[in-house]
Amino acid sequence: MGPNPRSIDRLRPIDLARGHGLSTQAIRNYEEAGILPAAGRTPHGYRTYTPLHARALRAFLALVPGHGHRTATAVMRAVNRGAVDEAFLLIDESHAQLLEDRRTLQSVEDALRGLEPGVASAPGAASGPDTVSGAGADSGSAPLSGPGGTFIGPLAAKLGLRPATLRKWERAGLVRPRRDPRTGYRVYGDADVRDARLAHQLRRGGYPLERIAPVIDRMRAAGGREPLEAALHDWRRRLSDRGRALLSGAAELEAYLRCRG
Repeated sequence: MGPNPRSIDRLRPIDLARGHGLSTQAIRNYEEAGILPAAGRTPHGYRTYTPLHARALRAFLALVPGHGHRTATAVMRAVNRGAVDEAFLLIDESHAQLLEDRRTLQSVEDALRGLEPGVASAPGAASGPDTVSGAGADSGSAPLSGPGGTFIGPLAAKLGLRPATLRKWERAGLVRPRRDPRTGYRVYGDADVRDARLAHQLRRGGYPLERIAPVIDRMRAAGGREPLEAALHDWRRRLSDRGRALLSGAAELEAYLRCRG
């Protein structure tokens, strides 16, 4: 068995800080936050650290990219007070979140593949107008389409939905049809039809409205399907980076746990 790292090689705060581009105050802050074990003290009150503290610092800094500062801090605090199972639970939650993010990304990519390049409805291409009672300006004998778009009934029929569903999606911010100034009918332009189709794909995949809204916002911010596909490629790359960071953090944390004995 090797020497106990607690008992050899006294280190100063600057010795820990220098190798990571940190300040000595940052080292003291990490100790006070419980990220590092409590430091020893010289007879004159100066802090002294050991290779165990150096290993703890390496573990924390390796955990941050994959877990974030808050979770990495919570993991180190749990380990340092001996609650290793609590630390493992926090790590498992980060892995579960990454898995959920990957599944969300896959669903969005699947939904995009289900979108046709041209999503505008041609006049008269879908079945009749919205005839659901209580629909207000969209009910009754609304025409199939208006200038620059289609009305709620034909769009609902094209997607296999009830018009009430599209109105619900509108309240949730998933679609933003304009109103015809003459009739007050909702008019869905190309972008609205695209958003409705994407929302429909994700709803069929079991996603709630509150999780679909950020995806729709991402597409709007990207400016359409093709820019969004580039954004999704970048999203996938960042997820892969997180996965590798979780592995690196786990390796450094395991080394720290071994040093703790």
